[in-house]
Amino acid sequence: MNRRTFTAERAFDRLDVFLSEQLSVTRSAAKKLIEEGAVAVGGHAAKASHPVKEGDVVEAAIPEPKALDLTPEDIPIDIVYEDEDIAVVNKPQGLTVHAGNGNLSGTLVNALLFRLRSLSSINGVVRPGIVHRIDKDTSGLLVVAKNDAAHLSLSEQIAKKTCRREYLALCEGIWKEECGTVDTYIGRHPTDRIKMAVLPEGKGRRAVTHYDVVKRYRRGYTLVHFSLETGRTHQIRVHCRYLGHPIVGDPVYGSKKQKFDLNGQLLHAFRLTLDHPRTGERMTFEAPVPEYFQRVLDVLAKSETVQ
Repeated sequence: MNRRTFTAERAFDRLDVFLSEQLSVTRSAAKKLIEEGAVAVGGHAAKASHPVKEGDVVEAAIPEPKALDLTPEDIPIDIVYEDEDIAVVNKPQGLTVHAGNGNLSGTLVNALLFRLRSLSSINGVVRPGIVHRIDKDTSGLLVVAKNDAAHLSLSEQIAKKTCRREYLALCEGIWKEECGTVDTYIGRHPTDRIKMAVLPEGKGRRAVTHYDVVKRYRRGYTLVHFSLETGRTHQIRVHCRYLGHPIVGDPVYGSKKQKFDLNGQLLHAFRLTLDHPRTGERMTFEAPVPEYFQRVLDVLAKSETVQ
C-alpha cells in the first residue's frame, strides 16, 4: 500500500476534486478511493462531497498495482542506445507506452520485456522501466530504466528539470512570435473527462512550455520547436490549442477537418538530453522526424516559405 499525505494550500468545495488534482487522476477514480475508505481528512473518514479547508491534512492509501501477466512480445522497436543501466527508444506513432484500461498487449512495455534482460521495478508490474511517457500517437525518444538505481536518478533529473525533452510539431496557422513561454495550469477538462484543458490558477497543475519558431509556411502552417519545463498530460497539445494553433493531425485538440491523410498528431520528441545515472556523463540523443511527418514538410516546402 502506497500512503501519501497532502496539505491543502487552499480551500476546495469537494474532497474528490482536491484528491483528483493531487493524484492526477480522474474525479471518478478519486471518488472510488474515497468510497473504499482509503482517504481521511484530519485523521477521520470523509465523503467525496466533504469540503476541504486550507491547511487540512488529507491522507490517501493507494493500493499497489495489481499483478498483471504481461507477455513479452516480439514487436519491432528502435533502440537507439543501450547499456547496463538505460535504454533510449525511438517510439513509433501508434504504439502505447504501457498497459492500461484492460489493454495488456501490443505496448512498448511488451516489446521491452522481449528485448531487454532487465527493467526497473519501481513503477510496479504495470509500468516496468518506464520513467516518463509520450502519448500513443506522438512519436520519438524516451529513456527506459533497466534497474531501480537508474530509475531513481532519471526521475530526480526530471523533477529537477535537468533532463531536457525537446519536440518538433507542425501547427495550424502562422505563429507571430519568434519565441516565448506558455505558463498556465492544466487539469482535466471540466465537461469532457478524456481531455485536458487550461484551467484557472489553483484549479490544475502548473504547466510550462518554451517554444521557438523553426519555419513558417505560406499555406498556413508553422513548424515549432518545443522544450518542456514540466511534463503534464498532453501538455504541448493543450498549450498549442490554447494559443489557437493546434497541432496538425491531432484528433482530440485539433481541427475536425483533418488534412494530409494522417493517423495522429505531427508531434515528435526529437531530442533527449540527460545525465547518465551511473557515470554522470551528459548525453544527448536525437531522432529525425518519421517519414509521414517529413512527407508533409516536403509538400509544404514546395510553396514559398514566409520569412
